Amino acid sequence: MAPSISISSIAAHEDQEVSISGWLYNSRGSGKIAFLQLRDGSGIIQCVMAKAENDEALFQRARKLGQESSITVTGVVKADPRSKLGFEIQVNDLEIHQDAEGYPITPKAHGPAFLFENRHLWLRSKRPHAVLRIRHLCVQAIRNYFDDRGYLLMDSPIFTPAACEGTSNLFETEYFGRSAYLTQSGQLYQEAGAMAFGKTYCFGPTFRAEKSDTRRHLTEFWMVEPEVAYADLDDIMDLAEDFLVEVVGHVVKHGKEHLETLGRDVSSLERVQKPFARISYDEACEKVKALGVEMKAEDDFGSPQETALAEQYDRPVMVHRFPTAIKAFYMKEDPTNPLRALGVDVLAPEGYGEIIGGGQREDDLDVLLKKIDEHGLPRDAFDWFLDLRKYGTCPHGGFGLGLERLVAWISGVKHVREAVPFARTMAQLKP
Repeated sequence: MAPSISISSIAAHEDQEVSISGWLYNSRGSGKIAFLQLRDGSGIIQCVMAKAENDEALFQRARKLGQESSITVTGVVKADPRSKLGFEIQVNDLEIHQDAEGYPITPKAHGPAFLFENRHLWLRSKRPHAVLRIRHLCVQAIRNYFDDRGYLLMDSPIFTPAACEGTSNLFETEYFGRSAYLTQSGQLYQEAGAMAFGKTYCFGPTFRAEKSDTRRHLTEFWMVEPEVAYADLDDIMDLAEDFLVEVVGHVVKHGKEHLETLGRDVSSLERVQKPFARISYDEACEKVKALGVEMKAEDDFGSPQETALAEQYDRPVMVHRFPTAIKAFYMKEDPTNPLRALGVDVLAPEGYGEIIGGGQREDDLDVLLKKIDEHGLPRDAFDWFLDLRKYGTCPHGGFGLGLERLVAWISGVKHVREAVPFARTMAQLKP
């Protein structure tokens, strides 16, 4: 009986008879030969079925199989220099599990709306396959980075009693007679973790009810958020820089095949090396204005400002010390200028915008109380958080990285909805 193998391991079975179970990706042929492209999730291989060497009725059925029919092919692995894999299969048996008819995603071009409405099927195609393989490599690199450096993975809750930055852009839900919110960040809980373990991180879904229908926004997305005790702003910028260089390097090293499928310019990713430019918010504003882009005083950056600034660099750029007034209540003021916060945004090149936001946290209890009041937040929702400043407070900081923006940038896809298996946007709740 022929061993059952995956396409990814085909090179180890040259001149051997094997069986591969999968789905018919495409087919063509003549009266005497059928060329069946078989995919199994690990790759795609051409299977050559000759009429003279197979049952006549089975051969005729094979020629008429619908796209995405589920089949098991048995045959001999032969070297083929014309194949991207370097091999093909000479078929001597075929088992048909289901003959699919009318598969909607044909080799012809389809519009984005149609493809996302059929995302559950579009996942089988080459483009989403490549993007999600890159996402997998990003997740792998992220976990390896923190695990290898002694960070503890500490999950933050999804339900929270209050928001990190106000409730105007959060999803509210009834929670046994009181209100709860789907988290916009796991950071506050990671601060508790850092005080307990020194350095922790969480990695999971977060939610924003922002009415932003842009290529950079999703209502549900994944964030990784490290938090470090006894760290200042410079430490956090060093961490973010080192982290990004390693993650991008891991994907370039292990994902070139997928980047090539997407037509990604790998050289632009290879330039993601230390050091990144580090400029203050005030310096960045002057640069943006000099480029002819409107910039209101003391305002946050939007897409036009981020894009114009990032275009001046061939790797991510760090912008630090934004106005205190536009930053969250937990951000520490710059002791040399209280109008500026000890925070940093890391902007990706090529128009992908902010991929990391973080900085040093306010560690003074009295200042934190004042800021909670200024932001109109309920003190009682943060009583546990305030305890962290009462018992063993110290300088600390961290950042949040949005996984989908990272994946979109590395993959070179235009919209972040391609960077997640099933996107949630203002307009899309299914599949």
